[in-house]
Amino acid sequence: MSEETDTRFEPDPERVALLREVADEIRDESSESKQLANVLYRTSDLYDPDEDTSPEEIVRNVKFILEVNERGGLDR
Repeated sequence: MSEETDTRFEPDPERVALLREVADEIRDESSESKQLANVLYRTSDLYDPDEDTSPEEIVRNVKFILEVNERGGLDR
């Protein structure tokens, strides 16, 4: 990981709070809103000092979220 990448995702509690607040506001009963809220929440982890994640891990996680939804959920 380059130094540039490290500085772009430095801990930023205000950004974490904003992303999570938006995620909570848009989450409702529809599958799409739940998906988007999950993506925002995972993205907020980049800026959370208590989380150890990378953009690559988040992309993999988002792909998994989308694949699960495409299959109809985890129960299938």
